[in-house]
Formats: sequence, structure tokens, C-alpha cells
Amino acid sequence: MNTIIRTDGLTKHYGRVHALDGLDLSVDEGQVHGFLGPNGAGKSTTIRILLGLARRTGGSATVFGEDPWTSAVGIHRRVAYVPGDVSVWPNLSGGEAIDFLARLRGAATKDPSYRAERERLMTAFQFDPRKKGRAYSKGNRQKVALIAAFAVPADLYILDEPTSGLDPLMEVVFRDEVQRIRSRGATVLLSSHILSEVELLCDRVSIIRAGRIVESGTLSELRHLTRTEVSFEAADDAALAGIPGAHDGTFDDGRVRFTVDSDAVPSVLPVLAQRSVAGLRIEPPSLEELFLRHYGDDLAALRAAEEDGGTRASRRAAMKES
Repeated sequence: MNTIIRTDGLTKHYGRVHALDGLDLSVDEGQVHGFLGPNGAGKSTTIRILLGLARRTGGSATVFGEDPWTSAVGIHRRVAYVPGDVSVWPNLSGGEAIDFLARLRGAATKDPSYRAERERLMTAFQFDPRKKGRAYSKGNRQKVALIAAFAVPADLYILDEPTSGLDPLMEVVFRDEVQRIRSRGATVLLSSHILSEVELLCDRVSIIRAGRIVESGTLSELRHLTRTEVSFEAADDAALAGIPGAHDGTFDDGRVRFTVDSDAVPSVLPVLAQRSVAGLRIEPPSLEELFLRHYGDDLAALRAAEEDGGTRASRRAAMKES
């Protein structure tokens, strides 16, 4: 299988700030690859380097086997890019903006096949192409970029928070379009904060933290790194006794709950079957749980800071009242 995107030890420094600090990323042909991490983790810096918009400090980066800094023109002919915050020309209509973006990628905008695909996408995204750019909401500006990207076939789609500003119905349309281009053999690098979207669409996932990839693999591979939750109806917590590999057992509201290593679930099921348990539920680990393994401490620190700030604000208010 061909590797479409590859970075090895990629670094990018802005003075003393190390935006990327040895990033290793590999995206294979025909794959929808999720690229996860909060703001400041290095996702957008990586994408800028892959598009030839920023020069790496060290390491290597290739797209289609070529250096994006020296071969940007040729690479861009094969790439469709959608940013998370789209700006449009205020005096162009939405339809004119879509056609202009399509021409930049080599499309013949009067070709009947392009016109038919453009019309299909505008109908699917419920987009009015007659309004001027200045009148569009954030969601409609996002639709301009998405329609322009999907209307012209590409070998690689780089989508950076592409559903930002879209309502849930339009997110479903977006997912349908990604499935369509994947079935055609295109490769997708999808940067997203919506973990459920990544779980539905992506073949592989890479999690970035502080400019490095800290986890990468298929969802099934990564789920083995977390525990599955099992619960069933019971009279008391004595029902937990003798279950092999059970962790974090609790009893609440007539149900016992415990976690088990995901690869140990098959050994637990025969034990539960012998006990004829009722109301059995098995919940596989989610991508959110995996994500929080790497960012849970950041969340805890943020909550502590918020609580500390709230306490100090309360103290100031009490001092003013006194």
C-alpha cells in the first residue's frame, strides 16, 4: 500500500516555542485518518507544513513522496483543503466563490459533469448560491469550502475541523460525502474535535500531544489499550465475587458495574452465562476515553484552575459586601 503522507521526526520551532517536536505520522492510500488533539497541540502547524505553507525546522515531511515546500504547486493540483474557519469574498456570490475555488484546482466550471456535481452538492448541503459572501453565516461559509472541495475529484483531502459551524443535519451530509470519496479511493486526513465523527469515519487515528504523536493505530487496536465496561442487574455487590479480571467494581441502583481489559472480555462472558445474569450490558471503550488517557491531566488542571478562580472571585465579592 502506498504511503500518501509521511513525516519522520518533524519539528517546527517559532523562537523558543516548539510547535512540533519530533512528529511521526503515516497516512496510507485510500485511508480516512483521524488527526486528534486540542488547540495548540500542533495539528494546524502540521497541516501548514504538509500544504507547503510553512517550512519545517527539522525532520522530514512528504506528500505523494515529494517535499511540500519545494513541490507545492504539483501537490496542490492533487489536494483539496478545507480549513476550520473559512473566509469568502464579500462581493462574490456563493456560487461564484465555489466556481473560482474549483478553477484554482483545474476544473472546467462549464463542463456538464462539474455543473451536475455542484448542483447535487448544493442541494444536499441546502446551500443558496445567490447570496453575497458578506451575508453568509459561519456555517454557510463552511459550506462554500466543502462544496468546492467535493465538487472536484482529488487524490488527497486535508480537512481541518471541516464541520465547524454546521448543524447536526449537515454533519450527516458531510459524513456521507466522506464515505463517497473514500469508496472512490481517495485519501483523507481529518482533523476534528468531534470524537463521534472520527469513530464513524476513520480507519486509523493518531493522537497528537505537545507536537508528538502519542498514540496511533486502528480503532480496534487502540481500544485494546482501554477497558470495557460490563454491567448487569444484581441484588448487591456480592455478585462481583469470582469474576476474573474485574476492576473498579461498584454497585448502584440495582446494577453492578466493573471494567475488564478489552482482550479479556471473552473469558468473562462464560462466567456470566453460568450465573444467568439479567440485563447484561457491555460497552466497548470509546475514543473519548482513549483521548482522555492523554489529556485527562490537562482537564483536571483546567478544572482546578476554574475552581480556584471561582473561590477567589467569591472571596472578593464577600470582601466588597463586608
